[in-house]
Amino acid sequence: MDPILDRPIKLTIHSCPGQLPVVRAALQRVCELVGFGDEAAGAIVLSVDEALTNIIKHAYQGAIDRTIEITLSAIGAERRTEALQVELRDFGRYVPREQIRSRDLDDVRPGGLGVHIIAECMDCVDYAPAEGGGTLLTLIKKLPARQEASK
Repeated sequence: MDPILDRPIKLTIHSCPGQLPVVRAALQRVCELVGFGDEAAGAIVLSVDEALTNIIKHAYQGAIDRTIEITLSAIGAERRTEALQVELRDFGRYVPREQIRSRDLDDVRPGGLGVHIIAECMDCVDYAPAEGGGTLLTLIKKLPARQEASK
């Protein structure tokens, strides 16, 4: 694996929107180091930011003192990173995936598109109940060279 992700990177933040710029900056740098271009890195950062915002707003109802765990991991073979995996673990109320909906794209107004943005930007999105309560959201983005080869 790339040296930056030979072991997972783990961050723990509070559910405070003021901490999101730190996560965005760290994730942007990790994306650059493992080989994502600007556009793909931006899509990953946007997706994670949307997901964290949803956790704060929906799982924690705006509380700013709850814990969110973030794990960045490489997926690959033969010591080559093929994809970046981002796991977001909250300790709020679990909502089954079928109940998580983006609003209609024809309804033009701010907000409500986070789920749609995440699904469009990432290659894999998985919501699962976390052990002990809450939700484990797993997002995967393949490196573009690997993505093209797998089509």
